[in-house]
Amino acid sequence: METRKPSYEERIAGDYEKGRFKSSSLSKAELKNFRDAARATFIKDRRVNIRLSSPDLMDIQTRAAEEGVPYQTLIASVLHKFVTGRLKEKVSRLTTRSNGRAKRRHAA
Repeated sequence: METRKPSYEERIAGDYEKGRFKSSSLSKAELKNFRDAARATFIKDRRVNIRLSSPDLMDIQTRAAEEGVPYQTLIASVLHKFVTGRLKEKVSRLTTRSNGRAKRRHAA
């Protein structure tokens, strides 16, 4: 009989149960700074309304489904990455409209 190799998640769970994880050596001040930064990043205190073409919205919704997030969250994430200079475009498997825009953009 062949034994199955534990998955990555199973190995992590096993290590956790055996007490192999140790607390971070960050100071309370550093932890507070990280906590404050995380809160500031995810606070959504402003509402914005925009108009999009139906095909663009469909493409956004498709891409959001690929990523496993709500489409409004995807839009907010893209805008955040753009304004912080971290936007990196990834070619989508599903959103190649008949006009070939995505293909032309990535062929250059």
